Amino acid sequence: MSLRLPPPGTNGDIRLIRTSLPLLREDPQDCPRGNALRARPLLAQVPPRPRGKPVEDFALGPVMSVLDAIEHGGEDVDSALTRLLKNQRYHAGHVSWAESAVRCYLQARTAREAQRRVLGRPPTLPVRAQWTTIAQSEAPDARGAIRYERTAWGRRYASADGSERELWLLSVNSFKKDRPPAEIAEAAAVTAMGIPSQSAFQDLFRPVPGSTVRPQRVRIVGVGCGNGDHDVLADWDAEEVERRFTKDAKPVLRRVVEDDRLNPGSSCTRCEGLVACEQPPRAPGFLGVPGPRRPRTRRSVSASDLRVHARCPAQFHLTRVLHLKSGASESEAIRRGRAVDEWLNLRHAHGCCRTAPLPDSLPGLSPAELTTALTLLAEHQRACPLDGLPSDEVVRVQPRLTAYDPELDVVLIADPDLLYTRSGGWIWHETKTAAKPPWEGRALLETYPQLAFAVLMMSAGVPGGDPRRSLIELEVLYRGEEGTGKSCCEEIDPGDPDTRAEARRIIAGLAGPWAVDETYAPAPGGHCGDCDVLAHCSAGRAHMEAR
Repeated sequence: MSLRLPPPGTNGDIRLIRTSLPLLREDPQDCPRGNALRARPLLAQVPPRPRGKPVEDFALGPVMSVLDAIEHGGEDVDSALTRLLKNQRYHAGHVSWAESAVRCYLQARTAREAQRRVLGRPPTLPVRAQWTTIAQSEAPDARGAIRYERTAWGRRYASADGSERELWLLSVNSFKKDRPPAEIAEAAAVTAMGIPSQSAFQDLFRPVPGSTVRPQRVRIVGVGCGNGDHDVLADWDAEEVERRFTKDAKPVLRRVVEDDRLNPGSSCTRCEGLVACEQPPRAPGFLGVPGPRRPRTRRSVSASDLRVHARCPAQFHLTRVLHLKSGASESEAIRRGRAVDEWLNLRHAHGCCRTAPLPDSLPGLSPAELTTALTLLAEHQRACPLDGLPSDEVVRVQPRLTAYDPELDVVLIADPDLLYTRSGGWIWHETKTAAKPPWEGRALLETYPQLAFAVLMMSAGVPGGDPRRSLIELEVLYRGEEGTGKSCCEEIDPGDPDTRAEARRIIAGLAGPWAVDETYAPAPGGHCGDCDVLAHCSAGRAHMEAR
């Protein structure tokens, strides 16, 4: 089906197509139609949707602001960071992280400039204006466009004579090694051919004063702001840039701006076409709580998000919204759980894992840690839920399930470990690993809120099927005192009225504080020792020092 423009529930000019580097990643979690609409930046929801943010939710926002002040405003590092501390737009933990990130970035820049000197290449200076390629025609083409703009967000530098340009691509935590060839090729092409320009919200990129000399060579550098790791992703002359763009980027750009496939998920939060879209399924009143006192931008939420927010709102904002990570080593339990999940996912993608040979190693686990993980895997194999499942049933491994609450303007996200059909119904299967037997003194849905979330999702018709034949399964794998594998399996009927009522109570209790939170204050406690952002939380560090 061809892309319908403008889609229902939107209005605006479709004659501008603007692409950015994230669109070239073709992330399987993204929605292709949503990306095609993102490439039409003058399209907007009707009536306009709220865009207010009580605190900044873009991790690199303060980093870019401070670097602008240093590189273009002439401020020294300390004064620019001091001014950042006073900015109320940012969470205190965000500011702390940004201060470290700025220093890491500047150290990386110093190191790369030193490398240029060693190579005998000219130094580079900061460039304020964005580089944009612009193609304009008088008559609309087959897509209805008369103007194409291609952008590449990052930090820009050029030699004094314009013969060389650099674009630095920033990642929030560590250096991103897996950028696809199309993204790198497009970054190089925009850097090589872009003209100085700037744009305001929902406006064209317009040329501004600056050097329009076409560089003879461009370099694309990736940098992780969390630790300062950096590397050169491309160092090409103009001819190589053109070749790589034609081979790697151009076909992807063509697909992205035309694709009409739907894949609802977290990216629905930024889609102007969501309100009238046929997906995801609607679930008004899902969370069972009133909305925030002030309109705010659309958000997504999962059971894991709500659980983290209940433990510590500051940790939720820093890790689940800004996606900050300390880089510190994870506990054995977390690494073991991930390794077990990854192996099961790989095997379940091909059906039952019961007869699959156990591995000699698992990623991230030492030989001493491997024994427990293999014991848990062997216990799962003994009663794999896919054993005996007819071949005509459908099996989905860690699918992204989505619903939309139009009353709160919230996208609801769940990722079951395993989802499969059985006799017309869907079975939602969760597998958990534990160091000891589950505590039986607490209600199951209280212990695992994702089960309560699953009940409400199935009640809302997600993923579908015959509700009378649908079921939620919980499998807990643990190691017994004698060292052998143990497991307990529980079944939950999502159609049972009492179960639904309990699920609504649990989710509403978790969602109420989250829905109205505007400050994300820290809540120090026993969890601080394992917090991934403790280094940027003064309250958490004070709590740990006082113990």
